[in-house]
Amino acid sequence: MSSPLRITHAHGDRITVTEEHGGIDLMSYVYRPEAAWEAPKPYIHPMRTLTDNVVTDYRPNDHRWHKGLQMTASHLSGQNLWGGNTYVHGQDYVPLPERVGSMAHIGFDEITTDAGRAVVAERLSWRHNDGTHWADELRRIELHDVEHTGAGAGPGTGASSGTSGKGTGGSWTLTWSSAITNRRTEPLLFGSPTTHGREAAGYTGLFWRGPRAFRGGRILGPDGEGPALMGAQAPWLAYSGEHDGADGHATLIFQHAPENDHTGAGGTHPAHWFVRDEPFAAVAPSFAFHEELELAPGDTLARRYRVTVADGRWDRERITEYLAEHPW
Repeated sequence: MSSPLRITHAHGDRITVTEEHGGIDLMSYVYRPEAAWEAPKPYIHPMRTLTDNVVTDYRPNDHRWHKGLQMTASHLSGQNLWGGNTYVHGQDYVPLPERVGSMAHIGFDEITTDAGRAVVAERLSWRHNDGTHWADELRRIELHDVEHTGAGAGPGTGASSGTSGKGTGGSWTLTWSSAITNRRTEPLLFGSPTTHGREAAGYTGLFWRGPRAFRGGRILGPDGEGPALMGAQAPWLAYSGEHDGADGHATLIFQHAPENDHTGAGGTHPAHWFVRDEPFAAVAPSFAFHEELELAPGDTLARRYRVTVADGRWDRERITEYLAEHPW
């Protein structure tokens, strides 16, 4: 049975979900607006393991607009809802503040906890730099399957897995759902630096930035491993990194829902993984890596993802076993 969860809402700022068994704040969903240059949008940071180790980064000095886990849109019909400089083919990254838009918090429809599950349901407005309303988003974030295993428990965690911290170790999962409806009178074009001419930079959509200590971590997929998985397709991708300050590792497993390639705008528009272990740790199940995705006026782009946060350096066998035990 999953552990009980508690929600604390600091109105106008953030929602924090705490696992009551060990008193660990597993995540904070921050929705206060931040610097315009960073494309203001809600994000999750910090995210923590059940042993109280942080597995996200916030405003690193190389990319101030990288904030934990967030929904992004690096190229959207000429606007940049990602933050910072905009990639322009032949000019590299260029400061174009007039292109930097935002995803504004409008309101919450649900903030609840029940039977080991916490839910945050939110309405957002995607906006052009000049404030023009371009899209509505219905977002639902669920935290669930909080499972304690004890230090070093479970096959494939490895001798150096380590679970130093306040808790006992284990894993928990977050499901992120977004439904984005085009409110313009013309199509919205979702793209990436790769669709605009830069190789191996197909980031857009849900994006995770790992802590600095996770540089050089291990990348695993169902049938491959390492940076070669950049731009590949697979139902899941995992990233393991070693903590600073505390002994041991953590593993994050990213999944895109089976229906992501079959429903919503673009029909069978494929998802491809953006992943880096150098010069920083990052993962994104990009919905516009190699080709632009067109969203017609009034149409809705619906996507659903899961992120499992686990103590230890899980191998492919352990990951496969876990996913089989926790189907969509």
